Amino acid sequence: MLSARSLFHEIHDHDEAFRLFCSIAAKGEDQGGWENGRISRLVDDQWLAPRIARHGADEDKHGRIFNALLHKRGLGPVEVPESTDYTMILERQGIGLAHSRLRRDEPLTEADVITYLAHSRVTEQRAAEQMRLLRRVFGEHPEIGRAVRMISADEDNHLAYCHEELLRLAAAGHGRQILRTLQDTARAEIRTYRDVSLAVMAHMGAILRWPRAKSAALAAGIHGVFGYERLGGWHRMTTLRMPARLDALGGPAAHESLA
Repeated sequence: MLSARSLFHEIHDHDEAFRLFCSIAAKGEDQGGWENGRISRLVDDQWLAPRIARHGADEDKHGRIFNALLHKRGLGPVEVPESTDYTMILERQGIGLAHSRLRRDEPLTEADVITYLAHSRVTEQRAAEQMRLLRRVFGEHPEIGRAVRMISADEDNHLAYCHEELLRLAAAGHGRQILRTLQDTARAEIRTYRDVSLAVMAHMGAILRWPRAKSAALAAGIHGVFGYERLGGWHRMTTLRMPARLDALGGPAAHESLA
């Protein structure tokens, strides 16, 4: 039976598929770590800067965790295909703060901060959902369960932080700009997630030698998710609510341990 559980276990149990999966994940986390690190140094907000830095430290930690999972299997990372690079595909569409902007040593404006937080709120929604799925599948797995639980908890904290900070800015009079930016970001994100998911599944199918019918069924499922999101599911990425845990990033990043 074709299910998320069976699919993820198939990828986990095959060295080359697992290698590609972890390499894609590690690259995305490394990019997020660099971006947040740069933003924390450019933002002129003494409350926000250390929380952005903590976010970046968490992302760097996640990249190390995925690489450590490969190392434990005696594997090394592989080059990530451009078609699976979610972060850079979003940037090429003008979503979030461009790397060229972050490389300039110029303080970020309030509009820049709203762009950053809206981008983070949408992409962290996706990350939190994906990690909750992996936690359901692998949460008690002896090899990767601890890593999955750790990353999932961090992603939940990142999402909570984005909600809280955007609500703080909305209360300061930026509500319309925030909503508009969230909507533009979410519409672009659902298209990008569809395209990247199709690309990842195509590469996995080639590695795992999936029959044509299986690949077609998975592609249909991806298009089905996109259809749901395009018709209204994307709105979950644009709503804001005060999280149960306040100041979720108000402290140092926890060190990873996969022992």
